[in-house]
Amino acid sequence: MPGQVVHLEIPADDTAKAREFWGGLFGWQWQEMEGPSEYHMTQISDQTGGAITNMEPGKRGTRVYFDVDDINASAARVKELGGAADEPGPVPGRGWFVTCRDAEGNEFGLWQVDPSAPAPTG
Repeated sequence: MPGQVVHLEIPADDTAKAREFWGGLFGWQWQEMEGPSEYHMTQISDQTGGAITNMEPGKRGTRVYFDVDDINASAARVKELGGAADEPGPVPGRGWFVTCRDAEGNEFGLWQVDPSAPAPTG
């Protein structure tokens, strides 16, 4: 459903400490995902997941991802409304994401489910 919160990322320099905190607070269980940086996922509800990651050292502030039907059209709409959007990227076999900033500079993300999303090239 467009606009529904589907994922959130919590940045952490010490991912073990962050997993212990959030797991202790809500009982979340973590699964490590393969990739170039640490990325530990949890399932919050049937339609919402979360992650703790050290992808952006020193970064603070949780990034919320919203569901969209068309990642490219939605990224373009963000720009039309005075925000900023990076280029969409694939998550192989799952979908597409794009990180954005609203007109006030607040970060958020968009997510489109697409099981045919390819592995990144290069």
